[in-house]
Amino acid sequence: MTAGTGEQRERERGFDHAEIEPRWQRTWDEEGVFRIPDDAEDPEYVLAMFPYTSGELHMGHVRNYTITDAYARFERMRGEEVLHPMGWDSFGLPAENAANERDTNPRDWTMDCIDSMTEQFESMGFGYDWEREITTCEPEYYRWNQWLFKRFREEGLVERQAAELNWCPSCETVLADEQVEEGPGGAEICWRCDTPIDHREMDQWFLTITDYAEELLEALDGLEGWPNNVREMQRNWIGRQEGASVAFEIPGYGDVDIFTTRLDTIYGATFFSLAPGHPVAQEIAEDNDAVAEYIREAEGADEDELDVTSGVFTGEYAVNPATGEEIPVYVADYVLTDVGTGALYAVPAHDERDHEFAEAHDIDIVQVVEPTEDTVEHSSTSHADADASADADADPEDVDVQEVAYPEDGRLVDSGEFDGLTSEEAREQFVEEFDGEHRTEYNLRDWGISRQRYWGTPIPMIHCEECGHVEVPDEDLPVELPEFVQTTGNPLDAAEEWKSVECPSCGGPAERETDTMDTFVDSSWYFLRFCSPDLDSAPFDAGRASDWMPVDRYVGGIEHAVMHLLYARFFTKVLDDIDLVEGVREPFANLTNQGMVLGEDGNKMSKSGDNGVSPTEIVDEYGADTARLFIMEAAQPEKDFAWSPEGVQSAHQFLQNLYGLAADLAESDRDADADVDDSIAAYVDRETDAAAARATEEFEDFRFNHALQAVRDLVSLLRRYHERPDADPAVVERGVRTVVKLLGPVAPHVGEEVWSLLDGEGLLAEAEWPDATLPEDYDVASRLVEDTREDVRDIVETVGIEDPERITLAVAPEWKTRAHELARESDADNLIGDLMGHDEIRSHGDAAADFAQDLQAEREALADVLAPEAEVAALERAAWLIEEEFDAEVVVRSAEAAGDDLAGKAAPGRPAIDIE
Repeated sequence: MTAGTGEQRERERGFDHAEIEPRWQRTWDEEGVFRIPDDAEDPEYVLAMFPYTSGELHMGHVRNYTITDAYARFERMRGEEVLHPMGWDSFGLPAENAANERDTNPRDWTMDCIDSMTEQFESMGFGYDWEREITTCEPEYYRWNQWLFKRFREEGLVERQAAELNWCPSCETVLADEQVEEGPGGAEICWRCDTPIDHREMDQWFLTITDYAEELLEALDGLEGWPNNVREMQRNWIGRQEGASVAFEIPGYGDVDIFTTRLDTIYGATFFSLAPGHPVAQEIAEDNDAVAEYIREAEGADEDELDVTSGVFTGEYAVNPATGEEIPVYVADYVLTDVGTGALYAVPAHDERDHEFAEAHDIDIVQVVEPTEDTVEHSSTSHADADASADADADPEDVDVQEVAYPEDGRLVDSGEFDGLTSEEAREQFVEEFDGEHRTEYNLRDWGISRQRYWGTPIPMIHCEECGHVEVPDEDLPVELPEFVQTTGNPLDAAEEWKSVECPSCGGPAERETDTMDTFVDSSWYFLRFCSPDLDSAPFDAGRASDWMPVDRYVGGIEHAVMHLLYARFFTKVLDDIDLVEGVREPFANLTNQGMVLGEDGNKMSKSGDNGVSPTEIVDEYGADTARLFIMEAAQPEKDFAWSPEGVQSAHQFLQNLYGLAADLAESDRDADADVDDSIAAYVDRETDAAAARATEEFEDFRFNHALQAVRDLVSLLRRYHERPDADPAVVERGVRTVVKLLGPVAPHVGEEVWSLLDGEGLLAEAEWPDATLPEDYDVASRLVEDTREDVRDIVETVGIEDPERITLAVAPEWKTRAHELARESDADNLIGDLMGHDEIRSHGDAAADFAQDLQAEREALADVLAPEAEVAALERAAWLIEEEFDAEVVVRSAEAAGDDLAGKAAPGRPAIDIE
């Protein structure tokens, strides 16, 4: 039988994905393959970030959920109990907007979306324990958001604070940032009615995540299973700064505290700046029209478009505690109210933003730090976090602070009795000298969870004129949402009957809180609810959660690298502190951020970009396994990749060919007692074991594309071997069974079908993962074979041999292998002399000297090699590959059998080649 005939027959024995995929999905469901019992002991917890209920999967979804499904199936086949649940992030502004656009209510729209997405998930063959499904917009779930809010409040982690918000006077409601659009002339307008927005200060509920800032930061070092860039993003967001606070007196207004990381520059302060929102700035504005007008303009400005040079002189002066001199006080919008103290002393010579401001307002620039030759470059920057603009090791003569700020450390000058101190020495000494105190500041701000919209968790508070803010009693939870009514303003505020209640404390008339919670609250603990989704007495079973957590593998988009992950970490630490979980302080042990699926044009795939591909269309035409295989082969999970129709077709054809090979094998009537070439069978068996070992290692490391390449290579080898008349059917079947197991996590439907064809026991999804160990010398032997095949090709092509009849391969003699080994071990400068100092090498005379010279030239590239007898064995096992490629007899000789003329040309790992 020719290879071409075999391939043609394979193509004719194809499978019908539309028939097999639903059938195996039903079977898995009926057999409860993916259900995990409540008494499981510390199962492997595999989780993808649950989806927002948009109603339709895109290829990014498919990629994300295929990754976790493949890994969950892999671990299940390895004998692990696996928790792999699914739920719905179903509250939020998009649902409310969609309902308004469609003249329906958010709940109906959301539940329709969930039905649609569930059907799509099932069509992809994702193996979820659907009995653990959760939906965050259901009262059974958000009741516990409310309950946890109360527990956090008991712990002093909830505060009521004023915050500045976007307000639409036409809609009479607060707008989220994403509801604010840019209108004519850059004005901020309402997304719905195009009315210019105002900024209003309103009372909001906050979770004081800042109480955990230090632990959230320090614990990042222990998250070794997280990508470094995500940990760095969280570090930057938390933004710890070590510094000091000192007070500057503004006569008539008292002492004003500042925070700085560069107290060593205090002698260079030439002006003082207040944020527009600072209380002293507000007080000055009461009697200063220019300041009042500036503050009004600054409050309406976009923070991302602040002008560093924008500011107004207040007419007041601050007293520098270091010099006793008065410096002018400005209100400037580059000083932020919620960073530091909202006030700073400005040193134009050593801070870029201060420098720009000073130039614009004609303020003195006084240098008080100069670089030195032995200055150590510190990682700290100025109090304003300016970027470095000068080299810390620069020559003092080359630094001109009138032209550009010098923000690095150095040695003090023009600082009175402290001249000559290093910056570090001065920072330490000045804290006591100027009655300051050491302080640690964070960029992290408390988490405002109030949202003035309908589709979210009602905050369980009641406002009473007599009692103030009163909690809704636990027995009255959940506070359910009222029926949705489209209205301007906050729908809950308009729900008069729902809003009006008795005060739980005094029994008098009161009103419910009409704000709902930020939906990040929902996703900050949902992974715990999966442990006991039907529990009615607590948000989750504490004992089970303590045993099952943390999530072993968490997969989701990089867009959640900061907020979601930070909030989930915060929640987990609090829950441990209040004894709801025990000893679990981090929710996710290993994190993978999957890359984007790009369109063929290289841009992010999307409907709006007109480069999207519908998963439903791909499943209908090619089947779910084709989509899954292509996505997993295309790149490592964290890498972006471009959609390729050719890649999809290649994946589909590969699966069809594998099925055809299995079908041919299942129906084969080849005599099992026929002559079998044992050496070739040994090679194929060895490659089968190697593929299993390699794929296992790659699956463990989340390098699925590498694992699948090993599977493809093995299939190619098995097909070639199967066509040989001396092939052992048992070896082929073992190889195909191994392939099916390795491929099963990624292409489970075809895998089950082939497993059934080969009379596999039970379901493939529950079969035992191949147990194979990579032979110790496998990599070295594989490199030997591939290098030899490449060398033969080069000779045939270079010499122009059209029909080689006989190819002789001769391995190097024992003494050369010994010389190679000594060369790799040697650290002598003169390798030739070192090698020729060994009698066993020197005895080979000129040949040894020549070989030693070759080793000297290639010293840095010398790799491990096999012993001569092992080289012979490896080449004999693989000789059939060369025979098939060149249709020539291949003979492998030891050095002794080949003779000096041929063997003398061989080197360890590079046999001599003679072609007749």
